[in-house]
Amino acid sequence: MQAENNKNNIKTLSFGCRLNALESEKIKNMLFSVIDTAVVVNTCAVTAEAERQSGQQVRKIARENPNVPIFVTGCAATRNRELFCDIPNTIVVANSDKMKLSAYIDGLNARPCGIENPEIVRFHQADEKLSKKFIQIQNGCNHDCTYCITRLLRGRSESFEYANILGDVQQAVKNGFYEIVLTGVDLASYVKQIDGKPFLISDLCRKLLADVPGIRRLRLSSVDPAVPDIDRVIDLILAESRMMPHLHFSMQSGSDAILKSMRRRHTAQRVCDLVARGAGRITFSWDIICGFPGETDELFNETLQLVQETKPIKIHAFPFSPRPGTVAADMPNQVNRAISKERVRIISDMANKNRAEFMQAQIGKVVQVLVEENNTARDPHDIAVRIEGQPIAARTVCDVKLIDIKDDYFIGNNC
Repeated sequence: MQAENNKNNIKTLSFGCRLNALESEKIKNMLFSVIDTAVVVNTCAVTAEAERQSGQQVRKIARENPNVPIFVTGCAATRNRELFCDIPNTIVVANSDKMKLSAYIDGLNARPCGIENPEIVRFHQADEKLSKKFIQIQNGCNHDCTYCITRLLRGRSESFEYANILGDVQQAVKNGFYEIVLTGVDLASYVKQIDGKPFLISDLCRKLLADVPGIRRLRLSSVDPAVPDIDRVIDLILAESRMMPHLHFSMQSGSDAILKSMRRRHTAQRVCDLVARGAGRITFSWDIICGFPGETDELFNETLQLVQETKPIKIHAFPFSPRPGTVAADMPNQVNRAISKERVRIISDMANKNRAEFMQAQIGKVVQVLVEENNTARDPHDIAVRIEGQPIAARTVCDVKLIDIKDDYFIGNNC
């Protein structure tokens, strides 16, 4: 066993969602007590391409670092263990065990040959330096969307105890992180019972703001618009200046027919109602799957029409990728991938126009920003701002006046 010279040279590489990166950091900290040198790769299986890239990178790391234990976990490692098992010095840890220290120790001990004097020779992944702190509050999902492999690999929904979340947030603020981002697999489904009453995502946000006055900015990652409590989240954003006025919806489509085929639980009208509830003070971004089985030009146009009506300022669009083991993989009327990619381009262009219009309307306003590195910052709507003038320390929360637009970011002056 290592951990004698306390080098603590553990590198991480994460694919896919922000939650993977957060979990990788937790795994790294957990391993420090028993291992000095290792690589942790947290894989993704949301698409076939993500799974392929995970395997490719693990093989590359093993080839360039032949005497280092490589722990491979995450969704691709859980779904397709065989993809990694034959890679030298690779130890596969399933999602169900990824936060158990014993799984990593047992994996090392079970190897037929020990690894002596491990040394990381080449590792090109730069350490990510963020000014905001992501806090996991939930894991897993109880829904059955026809396209989704993640729910099968992450397990049932589990909402974390408030005391643990509070401790993580308090520590983050103590460490100088003044923007907190709550994240999870199905964030909006968060629910606990406190004093015999349901304690929901809006309750969690409100209580964190009350219990941790040092929070300057509280933000949510992706949320499901079908959840009724999102109405209360919007009301809280409108009433509380420390709640950031931007929500990212896991939309997937704007066509009711496609949403039904996906087994999504919201409708286009539900999204229109939520946007209207935001009263023009909240911006929205979406995830969209283009080319879902059965998506005709007419049905795709329904999504485009919803984009025109509700004006999301950013859309993360990607072509449908059939995942073996899901219902959608065997659906009839699969859409040609070239058509799917063209639809990605069309809807992304439309969202970019919405974003440009919104940004133009902000010129001349004074807004609060969170400074990152090299005088770049993020405004409340999560749009980049380049601040002119003297250097400002990362993690600083300050006001800037927006004076111009360049490419996809604002130019601002420090007030």
